[in-house]
Amino acid sequence: MAKVAKKGHEGMVENGSIGGQTANVVLGLLLALVAFCSLVPMWHVLMSSLSNGRALFASEGLVLFPKGGFNLEGYKLVLKDAGILLSYGVTVFYVAGTAGLGLVLNVTGGYVLSQSSKLKPLFLGILIFATMFNGGLIPTYMVIRSLGMVGTPWAVIIPGCTNAIYVIMMMNAFLQVPQATVEAARIDGAGHISLMFRVMLPQARGFAMVTMINTALAAWNAWFEASIYVPRNKEWWPLQLYIRDLTSRNQDFLNYANPDYNRYLIQFAVIVVATLPVIVLLPFFIRKLEENMVVGAVKG
Repeated sequence: MAKVAKKGHEGMVENGSIGGQTANVVLGLLLALVAFCSLVPMWHVLMSSLSNGRALFASEGLVLFPKGGFNLEGYKLVLKDAGILLSYGVTVFYVAGTAGLGLVLNVTGGYVLSQSSKLKPLFLGILIFATMFNGGLIPTYMVIRSLGMVGTPWAVIIPGCTNAIYVIMMMNAFLQVPQATVEAARIDGAGHISLMFRVMLPQARGFAMVTMINTALAAWNAWFEASIYVPRNKEWWPLQLYIRDLTSRNQDFLNYANPDYNRYLIQFAVIVVATLPVIVLLPFFIRKLEENMVVGAVKG
């Protein structure tokens, strides 16, 4: 006879069968493998950034502990560069501008597409077409240049603030809002602005948070757009582009008579400096995202 399912402490039914337990073990091992493959490169970079430059340069393979003793000279060289702090501020500006503008466009675009209208099939078809085809780099650059945005931060913020997928996601999120809630708000006299921001958006904020987090992460890691649109305006270089330039400038440290091996640590230290804010803040946003996803649609 099959084993009787056991009840958990909170009334949840737990699968006590051998197949269910085997599946849980396999999934646990797969998750552990994924976590290991994700954490080991990060640990290697962190330990390398804390190593002695000469000892690290002479070593090979995975670095599990600081080579040649604990050393912070790599971080001192990175933080001594004033451009790092400036590029940090520029990146925060890009992230805030891109995520904020993208949120507004995603919400308003998704709301419009969630409403019944004669032009809805046309707009939806344009968005679906945009998900499959791209104009390419040169036509995009020509459009940005014709708008007079080359050399300005708007050339980085506006093109990357949203995409068709995020608008379609918000449309689907608004379509899942119960019609009873929408009709009750309309009877109470709610217009489109009140209906969108006060009634429908609070019930779809989980999806809005998903689009905003993905947009912010993309903006934090972006460097190619800035290298194309603001190549000569270093005051508008984001952190990733400045780090790329800083790393390339330190590749020739061996060409000197007395090379400073601590400069070899810069390529590892800048990675830690660039990823630390994301590592610190992302768990908070994930927790908020999980809280938003379980918010009920109709409150009693």
